[in-house]
Amino acid sequence: MTGEKIMTERYEVIVCGGGMVGAATACALAHGGIKVALLDRFNPARQWPQEPIDNRVSALTKASQNILETLGAWPGMVQRGVCAYRDMRVWDARGDGELHFDCADTAFSELGHLVENRVTVAALWDVLDTLSFAHCISPAKVVDMQLNETGRQLVLEDGRILEADLIIAADGRDSALRTMAGISVTGWDYHQDGLVATVSTELSHQSTAWQRFLEEGPLAFLPLNNGQSSIVWTLSSATAKNHLALADKEFLLVLEQASGGILGKMLEVGPRAAVPLRFQYANNYIAERFAVCGDAAHAMHPLAGQGVNAGLLDAAALAELVIQTKQENRPLASTRFLRRYERWRKGDNLMMMASMDVLNKTYAMTTQPLVSLRSAGMNWVNHSALIKAHFNHYAMGLRDDLPKLAKKQICW
Repeated sequence: MTGEKIMTERYEVIVCGGGMVGAATACALAHGGIKVALLDRFNPARQWPQEPIDNRVSALTKASQNILETLGAWPGMVQRGVCAYRDMRVWDARGDGELHFDCADTAFSELGHLVENRVTVAALWDVLDTLSFAHCISPAKVVDMQLNETGRQLVLEDGRILEADLIIAADGRDSALRTMAGISVTGWDYHQDGLVATVSTELSHQSTAWQRFLEEGPLAFLPLNNGQSSIVWTLSSATAKNHLALADKEFLLVLEQASGGILGKMLEVGPRAAVPLRFQYANNYIAERFAVCGDAAHAMHPLAGQGVNAGLLDAAALAELVIQTKQENRPLASTRFLRRYERWRKGDNLMMMASMDVLNKTYAMTTQPLVSLRSAGMNWVNHSALIKAHFNHYAMGLRDDLPKLAKKQICW
């Protein structure tokens, strides 16, 4: 009816972006008794045909597994399909350097798990359906955000108005909410693309993550539970474009040559895609009644697969602090707890991002003395049990100052 007043829907927290990080944030908050709305532009699939495997695959650390187990999502993920990897082998195509990480050198039966992103999202949304404090709204596109005396107000494309004490942006690298909040970013293009596809190989992947450093960037083969491998191949943007245009047969020959034959012949390849790579970080993680997490806060080079794991740690830390703030009867948008979140996560994320950036630039060096020095360093690490144990521990996400969920402890 013309002139009818639009009712405002009120929540304590609204999370914008229903991917892995946003859904995990909303799930943790709802477990903690926070009335939370999760907004996404699409309604995620909960089931799909067994084939083909989705191109978007993540290597989840033990810390990420702990978060997802504590939230109740892990059983749904296992049911849909996860693949443990027990070894990681890294070698330099231009030198004789190599590294081998083995779960036998740890207290665990695997180094991590390879999981399709859609599997993690579907399992988290399944859990959200069971939580009375969680409200999933999709499809929903935010077209405006305003700050008022009682919170932040969101206007959706369909005219609905939502309001909350706190807005959390988990809407990706090109976050519209981050821009609306006036938070700027710093970063640069790598002029590289990450080419992704699923391949069938002559030899078994042996539950091993393989990574070969080539002239334009690393080529990784990540094991999948159906025996195939997911590839992530860092290439110059021009080369990636050319490789996408190749016929399947030609691409498989190029890939086989680049792999050094480690998995034998390349037999089949599914649909290919390429994602432009950037180094980018939000200059602030917070604004008044507002916070960013996941890719909205940081985008890093994928060579060690740490992006989503850093995002899940953001989710766990932010939810823990919001829940603690409510338990202490403080305002949910208290600047004190938002600053604690920024201090907690920004330094750790910047350190991880800088490490990935340095590694990428180190392996881009082509002069022989530097290649020899790099190989010597790799081999030295490979023969030092103490240093390898430290690297293993860090790569599995089991470092100091973790949120409770990452240590498999509830925070509510």
